[in-house]
Amino acid sequence: MKRFALRFGVVALLCCPLSALADPPPRYAFQTLVFPGDTFTQLLGINGRRQIAGYHGATVNKGFVLTLPNQFTDENFPGSPQTQVIGINKVGNTAGFYVDTAGTTHGFLAANGVFSTVDFPDTTFNQLLGLNDLGTAAGYYADADGNDHAYIFEQGGGVFLLVTIPGAVSAQATGVNDAGAISGFYVDSAGTNHGFLLTVGTLTVLDFPKSTFTQALGLNKKGRVVGTYTDAANLVHGFVWDKGIFQSTDDPQGVGTTVINGINSRGDIVGFFVDGDGNTDGFIGKR
Repeated sequence: MKRFALRFGVVALLCCPLSALADPPPRYAFQTLVFPGDTFTQLLGINGRRQIAGYHGATVNKGFVLTLPNQFTDENFPGSPQTQVIGINKVGNTAGFYVDTAGTTHGFLAANGVFSTVDFPDTTFNQLLGLNDLGTAAGYYADADGNDHAYIFEQGGGVFLLVTIPGAVSAQATGVNDAGAISGFYVDSAGTNHGFLLTVGTLTVLDFPKSTFTQALGLNKKGRVVGTYTDAANLVHGFVWDKGIFQSTDDPQGVGTTVINGINSRGDIVGFFVDGDGNTDGFIGKR
């Protein structure tokens, strides 16, 4: 497969205003979903058919696709000791990463049960974190200094597009929709995490109001972005961002520990929280 790198240009920079906080928050019907017999489940991606990508096992990661209400189907890169499934598109194709027997982390795509490794050329650490309905994936690689570099992978031509964020020391692309909008987060020179949404010609920095840490972790076809932020009390919350408006959104069972990782075209969200027993539980929030 021929692979080469291009650079994704940015011509405008916007910052989401601190006043852009909506009230009241959107209403969701939350449901806790855990892998049978395990105390650690993360739900990371959801498509329009409400098929969910995720993994279980805190020490040894094992991937799955969940078909509601409770059908978990194992999805692991062949021969790998650990796999996380993160993105899933409308036909059930998936993206994520796996660790090989030598301990190297690789990105992967899976279509109709066929897995393929996706690594940026001449790198030794890759993860794919999102997948759109056209088969385009979002992810990053880590360099020898431990800094992350965001990219988009165009599956049809085997082309990598580097995503450059002004002022970023490190960056990850976490999602891409069919219109080519990209979600992600970056770390600046002061070590602060900021979310971002990159559309054609415009970069919008997403900092939840009065937060100390923001990461954008996914987006849908309508450009709604989900993610997580940390408040001044060091509590972790989920958020939904839509057209400049932030909504703080927590699973009611995990107040202060909620991470939202995926959103579909319906506006359904998935993520995870830590429960009262210290277990990590997945959830879906249906609109």
